[in-house]
Amino acid sequence: MKTVLEVLRATTEYFTSHGLESPRLNAEHLIAHALGKKRIDLYLEFDRPLGEGELQPLRELVRKRGTGVPLQHLLGTVEFHKRVFAVDARALIPRPETELLMELLLREPLSAEAQVLDVGTGSGVIALTLAGELPSAQVTAVDISPEALSLARENAERLGLAGRVQFLQSDLLAGVEGAYDLIVANLPYIPGGDIPSLAREVQHDPLLALDGGSIGTEIIDRLIAQAGVHLGSGGRMALEIGHDQASRITSVLERHNFRDIRSVPDYQGALRFLFAIYG
Repeated sequence: MKTVLEVLRATTEYFTSHGLESPRLNAEHLIAHALGKKRIDLYLEFDRPLGEGELQPLRELVRKRGTGVPLQHLLGTVEFHKRVFAVDARALIPRPETELLMELLLREPLSAEAQVLDVGTGSGVIALTLAGELPSAQVTAVDISPEALSLARENAERLGLAGRVQFLQSDLLAGVEGAYDLIVANLPYIPGGDIPSLAREVQHDPLLALDGGSIGTEIIDRLIAQAGVHLGSGGRMALEIGHDQASRITSVLERHNFRDIRSVPDYQGALRFLFAIYG
């Protein structure tokens, strides 16, 4: 029988040979998940032998990870801004950049009972984080994908926020009514022709959540053109965008009566976020 440490070493070597980033960390997460333990617990059980009943499900997890299935899909969850969300192939896996967007938004002045609209909600991380952090805000989350909305609703239930967010299937703002103080969106922004060259893990995200059109900004451009109807004067918009799109999208915002436009970098220094005021 192999011990936990022997299995950890072998799994790390396997992941290294398959070109995975952070192979040891991936191995620790999967072994802990298969054993029903916390990752830190493994360090207290290195000498424990593992039986075939424990190794069998782990082998399948390791095989899938080696082919590029995202770690988050195998674990079934991801931590995002102090909360644990369910994730699977129905929606985009939340990225660290979106978590930074949340931190930036929560620093902005927002009235206690603000009307907030999250466009392209996916797994619901933006809408549900805002609902959790701003308990008096009225939050609406829209997505064109019924599959993504079903995942977002499941996350609302597991986080005890089902009564705090209204979910709506809509192609951008086509089915949206009313006025909002803030519209926030992390929409697809990758040029369609670039998608086949993306990392293996990213290929497991829904195409609908990746493909931003031929130049990558078409969907964002459409949202900006529609947003004025739902933003009163002084209403705000916050966007997560591609690393090289700030200048182009800023011009689109200016053409549609947005002002005080700010671009903010991500952790790597790319201009990843745009904030603007309408009217």
